[in-house]
Amino acid sequence: MAERASLPSVGEGIPPRLLVTGGAGFIGSAFVRLLLGEGEGFSVTVLDKLTYAGNLANLSPVDSHPGYRFVHGDICDAQLVGKLANEVDCIVNFAAETHVDRSILEPGGFIRTDVLGTHQLLEAARQARHSRFLQVSTDEVYGDVATPERSHETDLVQPRSPYSASKASGDLLCFAYHATYDLPVLVTRGSNTYGPYQYPEKIVPLFITQALDQLPLPVYGDGRAVRDYLHVDDHARGIAAVLAHGVVGEAYNLGRGEELISGMMVAQAVLRLTGGSDNLIQPVLDRPGHDRRYALDSTKARGLGWTPEVSFRDGIARTVRWYEERRDWWGPIKSGEFLDFYRRNYHPLAGSAPTS
Repeated sequence: MAERASLPSVGEGIPPRLLVTGGAGFIGSAFVRLLLGEGEGFSVTVLDKLTYAGNLANLSPVDSHPGYRFVHGDICDAQLVGKLANEVDCIVNFAAETHVDRSILEPGGFIRTDVLGTHQLLEAARQARHSRFLQVSTDEVYGDVATPERSHETDLVQPRSPYSASKASGDLLCFAYHATYDLPVLVTRGSNTYGPYQYPEKIVPLFITQALDQLPLPVYGDGRAVRDYLHVDDHARGIAAVLAHGVVGEAYNLGRGEELISGMMVAQAVLRLTGGSDNLIQPVLDRPGHDRRYALDSTKARGLGWTPEVSFRDGIARTVRWYEERRDWWGPIKSGEFLDFYRRNYHPLAGSAPTS
């Protein structure tokens, strides 16, 4: 494993007082835990609406940190956002509706949060004259990428789902605020991220929790759509590196840039690690407009000193162990709203519908 890069200090470019929106979510909470666990002198206010994927348990490791404060609220609340923005030097925006499948079922919420909410944050940062505004985005804004190409930051965005379109819109708003108002924005575009504390609608925790309960693993279509899987700790460190050292007005891709992993390969890896049978793999109708391939070129971010450290093989093993040990975290989630979503979204190619 590569030597771990140290977290950039306040003096190296990360503003000392941060508003982290969506900080109770998966990647946002990892970033907060990184700052407060390894950094010194940071004051972090987390603003989160605590929708289905936001969970205060994700922040329990920093509950007692003197630099941590939680505010329950919506990024679309202009008055609240303006007040909080005046108390900090920088906004890091993780707040978003994030799942493609949900965006297909209910696109309106994605436009509200990912576009209108981002606009409220940009306005607040502009009024408060912030030194940085970092927008956390996704590789999905580039759309389907032909073999053997990899997406570069200068490529056109070509989103193909309501989710990716809403994120691309947020990115473009950020760049417009930089060009028009000279707001010092940065955009990171991360690849498929996995690890502890991820809500089990996403492929890795869904497959792990299904396998642990000996339930079907719903694999879209032929299972050959491929992604560049990035461990959440590497993603959080990449965001910190861009926040500290990135050139304002620019985007940075964050991906491993190595072997691309298919959905079928994820299922097989999970079953191998959990001792489950391949008979649990259940092909389901493919997602409408399903992009077959995402692949990032992350040379630009590596030029800032960031290097992903966790291989997929090691990362998936660590993640399986975490979910094995933390049924108390995910067990209660896989009922109610989650179960309704699961039944609405996955339609087997043959046989009866899987249950969860």
